[in-house]
Amino acid sequence: MNQELIEIGETPYSNPRNTASGSLKLQDSAEVAKRPLECLLYFLIGNNLPFQSQFEGLNTARNWGFKVPKEAKLANNLQEVFEFIDYWDIHRHNLPYETDGVVVKVNAFQHQDELGFTAKSPRWAMAYKFKSEQVFTKLNSISNQVGRTGAITPVANLEPVQLAGTIVKRASLHNADQIEKLDIRVNDTVFVEKGGEIIPKIIAVDLSKRPADTEPTQYITHCPECQAELTRTEGEANHYCPNFYGCPPQIIGRIQHYISRKAMDIEGLGGETVALLFNYGLVKNYADLYELSVEQILPLERMAQKSAENLVNGVQNSKNIPFESVLFALGIRFVGETVAKKLAKHYKNIDALRKATLMDLILVDEIGERIAKSVIEFFENQENIDIIEKLKFHGIQFEIIEKINPNATNKLEGKTFVVSGVFEQFSRDDLKKAIEDNGGKNGSSISAKTDFVLAGDNMGPAKLEKANKLGVKIISEKEFIEMLD
Repeated sequence: MNQELIEIGETPYSNPRNTASGSLKLQDSAEVAKRPLECLLYFLIGNNLPFQSQFEGLNTARNWGFKVPKEAKLANNLQEVFEFIDYWDIHRHNLPYETDGVVVKVNAFQHQDELGFTAKSPRWAMAYKFKSEQVFTKLNSISNQVGRTGAITPVANLEPVQLAGTIVKRASLHNADQIEKLDIRVNDTVFVEKGGEIIPKIIAVDLSKRPADTEPTQYITHCPECQAELTRTEGEANHYCPNFYGCPPQIIGRIQHYISRKAMDIEGLGGETVALLFNYGLVKNYADLYELSVEQILPLERMAQKSAENLVNGVQNSKNIPFESVLFALGIRFVGETVAKKLAKHYKNIDALRKATLMDLILVDEIGERIAKSVIEFFENQENIDIIEKLKFHGIQFEIIEKINPNATNKLEGKTFVVSGVFEQFSRDDLKKAIEDNGGKNGSSISAKTDFVLAGDNMGPAKLEKANKLGVKIISEKEFIEMLD
């Protein structure tokens, strides 16, 4: 592809990753078809699959005609895993595509099911990253960005340099401590690498090339956007702009967070459009989105009738987003996706959460003092309350809509269960739901607080040993059903 572009005088593509990504986003399928894209399959997901493990699944997919990397290997022990990693650290450059590491997976699907997922990733897989490529270049200047929480991120503006297939012009300096630790100064020659082969970062300074007249970097004292004096809480690495409701990048950032996929998931509205809406005075907070009309939006840059209609429709459709996602979308500091779900499940609606005291919040499972204080501070601010009331007026979901199970009881109230193994009559998810529907709690691991282990076939020997050691009662699927009568 690059050879053809060079021959007609066009700029060649910088790397396969970005070229493939860009190709998939093209609107013209005929143009996409011309590009030499390949799909390499690495996992099959489904119910009642005709195989029991990751490796067996790959072999089956290969027999079905899918392209599956032949390099995948079933290791019998950790020694073989490390040997595989060491081999490909050297030989990866011989592959017909770029790779930055090796993914190690638990083979048996049953064990994968046992281990489950965190909010962001599976517990049964781990990525081992190879040492990143490093280059050196000149640091021309340092600028500062303001995030939606007011956190200041210093950014190094570099002499453009080729690194891992892309031209790098900027790199994060993280915070004042990092700048001081590496003694980074303007006009220094710095070593840059891509963290995880994606995000550029400065790892060291070549002091032998430092100009004689440079001065140590003085960290900024005022916000580069609104000039408010910066604050820094003891024990935290970042400096913050305290002008939470008047600093433009913070306001824009909060609205961009509000519309994001894991929050309100508003289709037809992107980050750049949010900035335009704010700069044109059409929105001052995320509640204002619900008062936008097609006529107001049309004059914006690159905005046509259909795009404007899609934006307004996307905003209106977000009224169906459930409470836990709405709570995450509000952008309360330290309240991420998982914490929002826990708070929503515990308090059921926004008014109950608003009335909660610091001690009430701390007593909620996995909610610490830092999160609790942040929630209290959010609801103490009248502007936040006004925005929530405005969102309520527009029909946003501020209450959990629970599906009533007519057979639910409180028979298991105060009891904690750990479900492990393979069952005959019900799936593990069905059993966990039955526990919660009847007032019980599901635990992720066996501890002294566990009341019962609900054990199926092929329960892990380590869990069995731990349950016996702690004196936790082990019950079968049949006994559990009898327990619920």
